[in-house]
Amino acid sequence: MKTTCFDWKPLALVPLLALLVLPFIGSASTWVTLTVAGLAMGMIIFIIASGLTLVFGLMDVLNFGHGVFIALGAFVAASVLGALADWSSSELLWHNLAAVGLAMLAAMLVAGAMGLAFERLIVRPVYGQPLKQILITMGGMIIGEELIKVLWGAGAQALPLPQAMRGAQYFGDAAIETYRLIAMAVGLLVFAALSWVLVRTKIGLLIRAGVQDREMVEALGYRIRRLFIGVFMVGSALAGLGGVMWGLYQQSITPQMGGQVNVLIFIVIIIGGLGSTGGALIGALLVGLMANYTGFLAPTVALFSNIALMVGVLLWRPQGLYPVTSR
Repeated sequence: MKTTCFDWKPLALVPLLALLVLPFIGSASTWVTLTVAGLAMGMIIFIIASGLTLVFGLMDVLNFGHGVFIALGAFVAASVLGALADWSSSELLWHNLAAVGLAMLAAMLVAGAMGLAFERLIVRPVYGQPLKQILITMGGMIIGEELIKVLWGAGAQALPLPQAMRGAQYFGDAAIETYRLIAMAVGLLVFAALSWVLVRTKIGLLIRAGVQDREMVEALGYRIRRLFIGVFMVGSALAGLGGVMWGLYQQSITPQMGGQVNVLIFIVIIIGGLGSTGGALIGALLVGLMANYTGFLAPTVALFSNIALMVGVLLWRPQGLYPVTSR
């Protein structure tokens, strides 16, 4: 029986990009700082993109309104951290982690509930109609942004890091911000959890089977629609979590932040292969590294660099790094 070997070539792109840039940066300590910063940024982008990857890969829904859950999660977290100011301003790390953990949990719950309403009212009538999905979900995002402005105001708001998460850790001459290390850990945890659920659990098996042959799974007595609603809620909750991480990364939030991040999200999803969680992870790391390296070496082309990266990857693999074969 023929066995399928794992394709390791896309994995090699991340260290290859880092090593190719090293001679141009010159200083090893600066290279380490930029590389870790890029990986941390990539992990945050992956958390945001993973929700949309999940929804598109398993449900074939082009949700251009994904950005509203990002902004909603960030503003909910800002409210929770404001209410827990004593904990977030404490110099004890566990106080800070508890405050941020509660803010993340609240953001995920609210974004997940919003996702349920979004699926029922906006997405459900246009299942199987890609063009209408794009138009109606973009409209939903605009409405969501306006509701956020009504509740929290139209201006930018500060979202400062908790006291103990500020500053940097030193590894030789390389300074690495503490929050970036935390962001990398959270991103790895999200990826591990998604991979385990989709590959190792009965729910993941049913979801993947429902994508392949919905009628067969429903004939066995399982309600695929309920599973797909759950997938949409999880995807929205992950966007809310990513919004918290991105807001703390930027230390500022706006109602339009989701739409601004949407560009990076779709670049990541296209690079990774539409619907591929593993591909989205590698794509996000590449985007984060490219943004940090070009921002240091050539700031004027930083905005164009990720588009150039996407073009280069698609010229090599037109369907992305790890395309979903059933699509």
